[in-house]
Amino acid sequence: MEAADLLDGNGKNKPPPQPRRRRWYCSTTAVTLLMFLLTNTVSIVVSSGAGPSLLRRYKPSTIRLWDGSAALLADLNATQADLAASRAELAGLYARVGTANELLRTLLDSMAARDAADIVAIAGGWKREPSGELKLAVGPHNTSMTAGHGRNATGEAATAVFPALGHGCVRVQDDLERYMNYTPGGECPSDEALAHRLMRSGCEPLTRRRCRAPSPKGYRQPSPLPTSLWVTPPDTSVLWDAYYPCKNYSCLASSRGVDLRRVGREKARWARDDGALSYSIATVLATRPNGTVRVGLDLAGGGSSYSPGTFAARMLDHGVTVVTAAVSAAAPLNSFVASRGLISVHVTAAHRLPFFDRTLDIVHAAAGGLGDGGGSRVPADVMLEFALFDVYRVLRPGGLFWLDHFPCPGAQLNATVAPMLGRVGFKKLRWNTGRGKEKDQWYVSALLEKPMA
Repeated sequence: MEAADLLDGNGKNKPPPQPRRRRWYCSTTAVTLLMFLLTNTVSIVVSSGAGPSLLRRYKPSTIRLWDGSAALLADLNATQADLAASRAELAGLYARVGTANELLRTLLDSMAARDAADIVAIAGGWKREPSGELKLAVGPHNTSMTAGHGRNATGEAATAVFPALGHGCVRVQDDLERYMNYTPGGECPSDEALAHRLMRSGCEPLTRRRCRAPSPKGYRQPSPLPTSLWVTPPDTSVLWDAYYPCKNYSCLASSRGVDLRRVGREKARWARDDGALSYSIATVLATRPNGTVRVGLDLAGGGSSYSPGTFAARMLDHGVTVVTAAVSAAAPLNSFVASRGLISVHVTAAHRLPFFDRTLDIVHAAAGGLGDGGGSRVPADVMLEFALFDVYRVLRPGGLFWLDHFPCPGAQLNATVAPMLGRVGFKKLRWNTGRGKEKDQWYVSALLEKPMA
């Protein structure tokens, strides 16, 4: 057979067929369908929350789309297994959340079932939920009449205001509820004793009330200044509460030394300096430039030999305006001060002084004016230190603090009081001590200065 025949394919004997290589062909439709299935599978896994765990187990490199149907089927089976495991994990999570919800619901039901004494911490410390005037008084209140519209008078968003109320009030709720038991718009009951007991218990300041304070019957106009400074006011100028031991000024004069008829004795107070415990006003004022001591505070204390307002009256003779703090514990001492034409404020030993920082030129403290800590769980020295720091706060730089016959046990004089004054920051301008009549009783008179810096 010739070569031409072989080339033309006309020969009888054809060359043996060559073996073909086995090939797989995937149509475009099949690939698209496969990709659609994979995409939806991944979407289901991610939306079910099992994506992260699945991705940690699933390795994209194991997907072999073109290596054969067996390998592809194995990958799909593995994906389905991972998806089932993720769904199981999600079901477990749902179960745990359900259990937590049941526990929370049980806890809330338990709290709601407690009695009033067990809800003290939730109700702000009250033994029981306040009601009536007390509930209305303790708030919250809106800041303005237009607050109901969401804005106050200045156009700002309205906010709630809680009236000032001593934290100790929650401990004496029974007394406070009696104090707040009145007819709104009517006359306030006579309850000075109750109010004083509340404040002594730490319920200070007291909440405000919607009742009118009564006026004394037969009230008479006070004498004009300066005569009123040294004239005992008429008894009708003060409302004598039922619990006061005295019902007139004559009784006060004999029992508590509130007697202006001894004009010579009262006007002579703080007029002479004996170089020891008794300082004169003129000597004290001379330590400051003339005219720079203008306003001050007298922490009177209400001792039996001290007439409330006399220090302020004597300072007024020197052109200094002094506010007197006297607690009406067993007598209307604040009314007595006011009847003399002087300013009185209700401040107890534990009260934060109602003055702005650095506003007073002088503070005068007599016996008992800074408290003695009696009847308190707080030691007397701790209570005294709080009071001294508050005096330091209200004094301006260069202001004077005058301790006048301040009683102190001998053992505490050098061990407690003197170091405490230095620790607070006062500078000593003058210091005198003297023995008292009682055993181990000493008195301290000192003139101290708040440093300029």
